[in-house]
Amino acid sequence: MKRNTKVSTAVIRRLPRYYRHLSELQESGVVRISSGALGKSMGLTASQIRQDLFCFGGFGQQGYGYKVDLLKEEIGEILGISRGHTLIVLGTGNLGRAIIQNFRFSANGFDLLAAFDIDPRVVGTRIAGVPVRHTDELEAFIAGNRVDVALLTVPIAAAQRMGDRLAAAGVRGIWNFTNYELACARQDVIVESVHFSDSLLALSYMISQQEGVEEEL
Repeated sequence: MKRNTKVSTAVIRRLPRYYRHLSELQESGVVRISSGALGKSMGLTASQIRQDLFCFGGFGQQGYGYKVDLLKEEIGEILGISRGHTLIVLGTGNLGRAIIQNFRFSANGFDLLAAFDIDPRVVGTRIAGVPVRHTDELEAFIAGNRVDVALLTVPIAAAQRMGDRLAAAGVRGIWNFTNYELACARQDVIVESVHFSDSLLALSYMISQQEGVEEEL
């Protein structure tokens, strides 16, 4: 499979959607699907599907479509799901605890090693089987364990400080839920920020536009 290293961000953002949708199709018993049917079920065009997949090599056969299980496996490989990535969580408040308890890390190729907090009420306990350590142990833990990604759910006031500690300790990626834009001094550390307000405001815009059309009618 030929892989293009110059893939647009938009295509990369769609890959997890493909993987999730193909997983759902596989679970429902679908064995084969055309680009047209796949696009229709995802709200994309068949041309967009083919263009996106072409960035990573040839998939499927003309007139035959895609084998769901094989395409899912190929996209999973592109996404690095089989590489055994590891992750820790910093902050076990309401959001951190909810993510630990409900997010399927293993299904996305990540092994959740530990969580960290400063609250003496949770340090030394377990959340959904995950041990909670004190943040004073953070650097020592990273030094003794390969940690690829840190999920950050600490208060905004502590976000940059914890981000700096993670980068200095050698973490390769930060999944940032703090609603604070981290300034990372190291170029080799990737920060993926999740802003719930962005998604809500985008929804607000679309609802407003729909209301405007209805008023015109």
